[in-house]
Amino acid sequence: MTRPNSTTISCAMLLCAGKGTRLGDISAECPKPLLPVCNIPILRYGITNLVANGITNIVINLRHRGELISDELGDGSEMGARIQYSHENEILGTGGGLKKALTLLDPGGTDAPILSMNGKLIFDLDIAGLLDSFLAAGDTLGTMVVQAAPNAMKWGAVDVRPEGDDLRVHNILGEGSHMFCGVHLTRPSALKKLPEGEACTVRQGYLPWIQDGGRVTAFEHRSGYFAEHSTPKRYLQSNIELLRGATLRTPPGTLSGIDASASVDPTSTITEPVCIGKGVTIGPNCSVGPGVVIGDGCSVAEGSSLRASVLWPSVQFSGSAEHEIITPSTRIPASGGDDVDG
Repeated sequence: MTRPNSTTISCAMLLCAGKGTRLGDISAECPKPLLPVCNIPILRYGITNLVANGITNIVINLRHRGELISDELGDGSEMGARIQYSHENEILGTGGGLKKALTLLDPGGTDAPILSMNGKLIFDLDIAGLLDSFLAAGDTLGTMVVQAAPNAMKWGAVDVRPEGDDLRVHNILGEGSHMFCGVHLTRPSALKKLPEGEACTVRQGYLPWIQDGGRVTAFEHRSGYFAEHSTPKRYLQSNIELLRGATLRTPPGTLSGIDASASVDPTSTITEPVCIGKGVTIGPNCSVGPGVVIGDGCSVAEGSSLRASVLWPSVQFSGSAEHEIITPSTRIPASGGDDVDG
């Protein structure tokens, strides 16, 4: 039987209830989905891509510092979206959060496809291609977005194998050459199969469904930008990659350059790429860049040096920093194994 609206994505859910413990002191100031990347909160990247693909009904689940998210985005009308919020008093996990929000995600009971995306991602996702893959798969319980990764086991490997024109998921969290990207397309009828309360979409959903003979498919992300921001190192790396010109088909704004309202002393040196926000003041004899993001309203004192670092809005900075994240209340080192040079 053909479902009403079965060939369109009716709604998307951005998962934003996590606490972000791996970010250390940063998460106490700001929930992970609001981390500023090139001076734009992460969530705005995802919402811009959804709206550009015609998905304007969006649900966001909230828990840790959730009021900051709703204050930032409001009802979404400023971005061309209609945003509703699902408040969680306790951790429900990726699956439990989706199940709790079903009355918002599918109010008419049409069982149209729902896109779920982790709110910590900046992802140049081919949404049209994902939908085509999901619809072509027919009776799949869901289509997981995956990408090949040399260290797939570290991320929780997904074993995918060709099945006709589709990729079928044979196992998760075991052997495999792909990683799950934190995005999947499914229907409310599948989400209703999840247990009540706290549940993981993978561990209490797709994995046992596969083991019971259910059919789950995959859509392989092969090109385009992908970043998740669970650690200070990855967060800084993402800022620098976008400064360098990593391609996004639907960027939420200008990601590099010096705002016209910024004041830079002529004795200071600015080395591109940088992103210098509104109302920034850079004093005499400073060295800024490459790979530096300075948030709105910041002040950089005379003689300061900044390289491969991010300053959040309203920071009053003096001294030198390299491979650091600097907020109004803390400084976090962000160097390590990833390439975070400017």
